[in-house]
Amino acid sequence: MAERTIEILSPRLANQIAAGEVVERPASVVKELIENSLDAGATRIDIEVEQGGLKLIRVRDNGRGVAKSDLSLALARHATSKVYSLDELEALVSLGFRGEALASVASVSRLNFTSKPASQADAWQVQSQGRDMLTEVTPAAHTDGTSVEVRDLFFNTPARRKFLRTEKTEFSHLEEVIKRQALSRFDVGFSLRHNNRTIHALRPALTITEQQRRIAALLNPDFMLNSILIETERAGLKMTGWVGLPTFSRSSADMQYFFVNGRVVRDRVIAHAVKQAYRDVLFHGRQPCFVLFLELDSLGVDVNVHPTKHEVRFRDQRLVHDFLFSQLHRALAEVRPQLGAEPLVAPELTPTTSGIEAGEFGGQRSLNMADRSAPYSMSSTPSSSLSTGEQVAFYQQLQRPSDLVTERGWQAQQPLPQTSQVDIPPLGFAIAQLHGVFILAQSEQGLILVDMHAAHERITYERMKNQYDQQGIQAQPLLVPLKLAVSNREADTAEEFAEVLATFGLELQRSGPEALTVRQIPVYLQQADVEPLVRSVLADFSSHESSDAILAQRNEILSTMACHGSIRANRKLTIPEMNGLLRDMERTERSGQCNHGRPTWTQLSMTELDKLFLRGR
Repeated sequence: MAERTIEILSPRLANQIAAGEVVERPASVVKELIENSLDAGATRIDIEVEQGGLKLIRVRDNGRGVAKSDLSLALARHATSKVYSLDELEALVSLGFRGEALASVASVSRLNFTSKPASQADAWQVQSQGRDMLTEVTPAAHTDGTSVEVRDLFFNTPARRKFLRTEKTEFSHLEEVIKRQALSRFDVGFSLRHNNRTIHALRPALTITEQQRRIAALLNPDFMLNSILIETERAGLKMTGWVGLPTFSRSSADMQYFFVNGRVVRDRVIAHAVKQAYRDVLFHGRQPCFVLFLELDSLGVDVNVHPTKHEVRFRDQRLVHDFLFSQLHRALAEVRPQLGAEPLVAPELTPTTSGIEAGEFGGQRSLNMADRSAPYSMSSTPSSSLSTGEQVAFYQQLQRPSDLVTERGWQAQQPLPQTSQVDIPPLGFAIAQLHGVFILAQSEQGLILVDMHAAHERITYERMKNQYDQQGIQAQPLLVPLKLAVSNREADTAEEFAEVLATFGLELQRSGPEALTVRQIPVYLQQADVEPLVRSVLADFSSHESSDAILAQRNEILSTMACHGSIRANRKLTIPEMNGLLRDMERTERSGQCNHGRPTWTQLSMTELDKLFLRGR
């Protein structure tokens, strides 16, 4: 290749190179234009597109507008009204600021820019046909605000156009941009039309209820029916928004929206904090759902680290990570059954799917999952027709196995509490056990079904974690030490990590090349089958190379131990035992899911039961 001299790029080529940074597809154009509208103080933004945005993109707003004298500069490179100094750049509060978006879009499209400030009598416009930025200002008809019309995107760069996908795919990317902007600014109304068909018509959402309606309309009504509201502030950081219950999850991360100072971002610090918060409760391979807003001083975050501004850099990453993790972890820990449940959204926002495979477990949605420490009153009258003695007898009957069995083997029916007059616990009272696997209980709303092994597993796990943190796992010596035949590797592991095993409540002594003696086990696991418990723990230990690695994964090890120490399937429980389990669930953090993220209970309301049997029709 012959030697070439250095030359200054022509404005047209420089603009097209810059366009490659910020204009990837029609969605990129819409993002830049909406951000300009929001920075201009718009409270209404209307977007109209054709053919996925390839043929036409029109964005109209009611913002401050651009004066006639500035119109020509609006399409010039490095021209902006948002940043005048380095200090303003470091404390940036606007969404767009690079001063290249309009120039870049204009260089690869046929662009028409029309604007009218309120202080100006008439509207004016400038046009560009993908050539150098030599524009002419002409009069136009327009109300207060700005309209930007982009036609034939990439008409003069056919190589770029070849990389675009189908109309459907490009429009899905474009719609996703609008969803993010509409979620970031509840105070602004948005509309979207595609090929002359209205897709979204969103009015400003100023109250919590209106905001929940907007989220339900943009994402999925099921999300709002299966989420909890978060509002917390600490150390100059403020977080608000909604997080999905662990039983409402997705196979992909397509319902995760995080905003920093109103800007939607993707950040590894944020992603890691959220993942850690859900780690103890989320089913394997599933993704949590959330719409969260973080606010902090603009000096504490750098948003100018990527041309599209999707990434940020925090000045104090550890502070942000610990704040997010601790607040989300605490909110999820407080998810437990609670009386006085009210749906988060209006009744008409009904779920369209159900089941964990559809990304949620709808039966948990209708109970308020906040903490409740007050004892449950057993003194209220279950029925106005019962005397005091009958009421006492009624509750005594609920708390012991029934011996009232007819000659045909059916349990005699007993009076059920009038739920409108009785203070019933969130998970109700146990009435039966199904196939040794499920507990059936009557609650205030209807029928509760509990997976007794999954529920007891979570209860045992949380107790062991708390005890480990406070005083270490309490152990109980076996009356008769148990001898186990193990592999040489298992024996080596038990011998190498003997001291660490002791902190988990297990005392294992090597009694031969391939033999172990179990001398004590954790108090909470005294009903466990010891041999599989020991083998599972040793398998966990052998997968780590050091004591530090084991302690770092201690929750996973405690989870393994809790699983072996929980009620097994087909074990018959008495009514008091079942009620005791229900009350423990109501007091235990994260009791809505087992250690593996599976749901522990669900509910069928009286309305749902009536529908099953066509009652009222």
